[in-house]
Amino acid sequence: MFGDCISVPLKERELYRYNRVWIPDNEEVWQSAEITKNYKAGDRFLHVQLEDGTELSYPVDPAALPPLRNPDILVGENDLTALSYLHEPAVLHNLKIRFVESKLIYTYSGIILVAINPYKQLPIYGDAIIHAYSGQNMGDMDPHIFAVAEEAYKQMARNNKNQSIIVSGESGAGKTVSARYTMRYFATVSKSSSNAHVEDKVLASNPITEAVGNAKTTRNDNSSRFGKYTEISFDQNYQIIGANMRTYLLEKSRVVFQSENERNYHIFYQLCASAMQPEYEHLKLGNAEEFNYTRMGGSTVIEGIDDRANMVETQKTFDLLGLKGDFQMDVFKMLAAILHLGNVEIAAVGDERSSINKHLNIFCELLGLNCDKVARWLCHRKIVTTSETVTKPMTRAQAANARDALAKKIYSHLFDFIVERINQALQFPGKQHTFIGVLDIYGFETFDVNSFEQFCINYANEKLQQQFNLHVFKLEQEEYMKEDIPWTLIDFYDNQPVIDLIEAKMGILELLDEECLLPHGKDENWLQKLYNNFVNKNSLFEKPRMSNTSFIIQHFADKVEYKCEGFLEKNRDTVHEVLIEILKESKFHLCANFFQDSPVSVSPFSSTINIKSARPVLKSPNKQLRMTVGSKVLHKPFRNSLSLLMVTLNATTPHYVRCIKPNDEKLPFEFDSKRVAQQLRACGVLETIRISAQSYPSRWTYIEFFSRYSILMTQQELSINDKKQICKIVLQRLIQDHNQYQFGRTKIFFRAGQVAYLEKLRSDKLRHACILIQKRVRGWLQRRRFLSMRRAALTVQQYFRGQQAITARNLKQTWAAIIIQKYCRGYLVRRLCQLIHVAAVTIQAYTRGFLARKKYRKVQPIKNLISVTGNNLCSVKNMNTMAIIPNSSPFACLVLLSSALFFLVFYQDLLLESHFQSQKEIYEKEIEGLNFKVEHLSQDINHLQKLFREENDINDGIRLEVSRLTSENLVCSRCRSTTQMCLWHSKYLKPRGVVVNMIPGLPAHILFMCVRYADYLNDPDMLKSFMNVTIDGIKQVVKVGAMFDCTLLYFLIFNTRFYKMHEFMKYNTPRQNKNCLKHFDLSEYRQILSDLAIRIYHQFIIVMENNIQHMIVPGMLEYESLQGISGLKPTGFRKRSSSIDDTDTYTMTSILQQLSYFYSTMCQNGLDSELLKQAVKQLFFLIGAVTLNSLFLRKDMCSCRKGMQIRCNISYLEEWLKDKNLQSSNAKETLEPLSQAAWLLQVKKITDDDAKEICEHCTSLSTVQIVKILNSYTPIDDFEKRVTPSFVRKVQAMLNNREDVPQLMLDTKHLFQVTFPFSPSPHALELIQVPSSFKLGFLTRV
Repeated sequence: MFGDCISVPLKERELYRYNRVWIPDNEEVWQSAEITKNYKAGDRFLHVQLEDGTELSYPVDPAALPPLRNPDILVGENDLTALSYLHEPAVLHNLKIRFVESKLIYTYSGIILVAINPYKQLPIYGDAIIHAYSGQNMGDMDPHIFAVAEEAYKQMARNNKNQSIIVSGESGAGKTVSARYTMRYFATVSKSSSNAHVEDKVLASNPITEAVGNAKTTRNDNSSRFGKYTEISFDQNYQIIGANMRTYLLEKSRVVFQSENERNYHIFYQLCASAMQPEYEHLKLGNAEEFNYTRMGGSTVIEGIDDRANMVETQKTFDLLGLKGDFQMDVFKMLAAILHLGNVEIAAVGDERSSINKHLNIFCELLGLNCDKVARWLCHRKIVTTSETVTKPMTRAQAANARDALAKKIYSHLFDFIVERINQALQFPGKQHTFIGVLDIYGFETFDVNSFEQFCINYANEKLQQQFNLHVFKLEQEEYMKEDIPWTLIDFYDNQPVIDLIEAKMGILELLDEECLLPHGKDENWLQKLYNNFVNKNSLFEKPRMSNTSFIIQHFADKVEYKCEGFLEKNRDTVHEVLIEILKESKFHLCANFFQDSPVSVSPFSSTINIKSARPVLKSPNKQLRMTVGSKVLHKPFRNSLSLLMVTLNATTPHYVRCIKPNDEKLPFEFDSKRVAQQLRACGVLETIRISAQSYPSRWTYIEFFSRYSILMTQQELSINDKKQICKIVLQRLIQDHNQYQFGRTKIFFRAGQVAYLEKLRSDKLRHACILIQKRVRGWLQRRRFLSMRRAALTVQQYFRGQQAITARNLKQTWAAIIIQKYCRGYLVRRLCQLIHVAAVTIQAYTRGFLARKKYRKVQPIKNLISVTGNNLCSVKNMNTMAIIPNSSPFACLVLLSSALFFLVFYQDLLLESHFQSQKEIYEKEIEGLNFKVEHLSQDINHLQKLFREENDINDGIRLEVSRLTSENLVCSRCRSTTQMCLWHSKYLKPRGVVVNMIPGLPAHILFMCVRYADYLNDPDMLKSFMNVTIDGIKQVVKVGAMFDCTLLYFLIFNTRFYKMHEFMKYNTPRQNKNCLKHFDLSEYRQILSDLAIRIYHQFIIVMENNIQHMIVPGMLEYESLQGISGLKPTGFRKRSSSIDDTDTYTMTSILQQLSYFYSTMCQNGLDSELLKQAVKQLFFLIGAVTLNSLFLRKDMCSCRKGMQIRCNISYLEEWLKDKNLQSSNAKETLEPLSQAAWLLQVKKITDDDAKEICEHCTSLSTVQIVKILNSYTPIDDFEKRVTPSFVRKVQAMLNNREDVPQLMLDTKHLFQVTFPFSPSPHALELIQVPSSFKLGFLTRV
């Protein structure tokens, strides 16, 4: 075992200073311990402390120290190859952490998917999960059986090569379920467009084969007791067209014998549970306890399993495959006959004779056999010699063996017949282009008693392991060559010597055939030959010390001791020829056909399948398989089918799924390290790890290395533009030994332990930065505290000193000082008041003088006016006016002046009135003349209008007659041309360029014009034809519309216009009401157009979703826009990217730009604002659902830093809504689950209060989703803490009372209910100009 110790170079022994190691443990296989004393070269003891606090001095070999533990940051990785230290304890610990704490059952180990049986139903296999993994790269999502299936499907489509998925493991490890899920995945993602339901038929084959080939064992309630290789065939479009099944090594001995607490095949118990139904009365069955073949194990019932319900399900699947009632009844009759045959009692008559009782009659009646003949030849056998034929009676034991051999033979033929009919039902009419094979085969087995069946099973696993080793070795070599890394020969385990021991010339199988040919061959004689040929001659073969009936073979997985008893009998697998002849003469046609000399081939497709090699077949160094003399031996067809299987696998690209059984008690999420370690060694996982560990196990892309370790780079190094060159310079500086790493074309290859060393450097750098930050913060806090204490001390001192200074003398002096201050302040105030008074008086004096002078200057002009007026009055003395005496008073002068002014104004008014009167008379004369002329012109106009109406009536009659005669000929062509014009317009006219000035939704308005035109002609046939052609045309556009353009928007507007046509009347103008439809009511089309509008809207949403969906995960989840919070970690063999250039990746900006494009296009095409808001809400729901679903399936994204990034991206979306004034669309609410998930990643998850806060805050997440995020939470640095299982259980207990759907994934296909609000067109129909290029001249403006 390569994990016991590791050889450590001198330069790496410094890692054993106060580090953690793994030491062997009898119970847990490996136990973690921390080195407490610095290890020095040459020390014989390692001082460690176990996790329980025990101090221990562990003896070590200085050349081979105990394996080191990986840093905590690397624990729980999706891929085991991402671990820095690759060894058995690291693998066990990683699997245990993922399985027990994170509840993750799938883990990658290079090219292998390790699947641990949880013994519990998990919500991770729904259709939503299938769609989430569809189209994704294998390393982008969490490990899953669907990821392996998608990788196989993708490689088949990309490389046009056949694929194989090899599912193996112990009984009870979950092989059958895993194979079933892969087939279900293919049936879901590659559905054909035909109505043949091929996918359902392929899936329906599973329940039937499980019923006739699965049974309860001590390890598994539904254990496959045969191997199965199912080829799922695909056509050139990579859609399923059929399937073909090949089976291997059915455990026939189970029909006649079951160990304690085991059952026979399920179909027997299903048949017995339905025995009381009328259709089964003729089978004369009863309870399973009544038959020897079903009660032998003492366990006829499986807890939680309803055999009668399963029988109904089996019949349904028979019907689905086209195997109707007659066929089913024939199968049930054969099964019932086998059960009755088991109840045949054989009595001993003397020492060498036997006889049969009456229970044989029912068996013979069901199969149409001669009862006397069967009774005779079950107790006798015919010996043919050269001279005579002798009939010899058999002993009771020999007769019982003959009976059981007959039962096994019949069941074996029945099983092959059912498989043959299933293959016929799955036969495809077309030509197979490629196929994906799913191999569900038994894993390596070792029990307390191992017999011939276990020998064949382990032989098959040796062959499969050899193929696996060669494939892994070849992939490793191809990886090195692709990256231009020097290739050095790696030693790996080759199990060819074991295969030679079994199948080579004079090997175990050939000696077995030889002994079977002898008349008196015995197991003991064959075993003695093995001892003579191999003991002390072959190191892989041993003789047990305490047994002479067993032998031991050293298989690749473990040593197995086989009991030789029964080897010859099981290998012969013979039924006496006389009994076969009797069965050939059966009156029951199915039984007779089973034993014909030329049976029909089990697989009808064996001649049609052309296996094209995916790569050069790797030939094993042993010679070609020898054909032994004996042909009627069991292992011969098994060897031939196994050889064909190996040829098929070598000609395809294999994918490996290793199923692990975590414990033997079938307890959910319980991890038995001993059992798991044993299976890991047996299934080749550790061999893969060992091959990787010998060279460069850790592999990082340059972008991952740069993102992770940029903190170790200097400013000078970061200034270089080439990131690849930066990585090389940094590594050469950090790791002096250049042999510890290699630079590939796209990746950096590290030897074991180097990533741990880099993580230590990174952790030290971060710790140093944290210490520096803490130092500064603590210093600032201490200074702040010091200054606060200093201020408090000064205040205390001030008050204390003041208290000491208060005495009687001080009080008296203080009172005297107050008196002095009073008088002094009074004196100062009075003096100030006097100064103010003097200043005020002075200011008043100057102000009054200034006002008086100003008033005087205003009066002076009046005096001058009076003097001038007096002079003028003197000149009008001849008008008998009063004379003015020059020496009169000023008042008299003013009175006289006022009178004169009044007289002048009055005289002027008289003159103006006389002028206005003369002008009025002139205008009245002109108006009278104009009125006369108007009256004369009105008479002329009335006469002309009368003549025009007469002329117009004649023309209207002629035009209506012409329209009536030509409307029938024009209606179809006009409707088609109008619809074609609108389709053409929608297809080619974009909202930019030459038609940017056209009104939005012009085709919708034109179509309504055509309706108006048909109404104007009052032609119902024309209207009906037009509406039908238009609706058909719209449906055609919606059907073929796969691009985001204006077509859907135009016709969406058109349909909403017609759908709400009855609403138009409320908003029409009187002129519009006058011109509305007069002859037709389109209410009969309302429902049709309503359904069509909803269909158009859904198609419109789907088109937008298809355009943005591929951007969501890269932009919302993967792209890191926040500086300094990179969360990239090593991804192992499965890489997210292989290029240093990440310029083509989608970012959050890409999503916002796409949303803005959608928004602007909808606005430019006149989409109603309410519909626009509903569309945006639907898009935001898709963004949130897709992001959250991906988060559930990506453990590497569940970190605090990623939560910060998601919250930042959500804020960008909210800002976009605000910028577009779409806050009322409720789009923000659809992001609430994603927002709560981001909050959950960031919040503290330690105490009871934290758990309570999580339960109160995460109301939009279900219990399953909350637990999933908590279990998947992954620290990015050593400073973060994992969520403990106890905290998860605490949260789960608090959420038990919450009533929500136990569903993990959100339904990304969910569509919100759409409502079509009415919004009248802003454009009047009579004002719309129809472009002449549309050629709609027949439209008449009315």
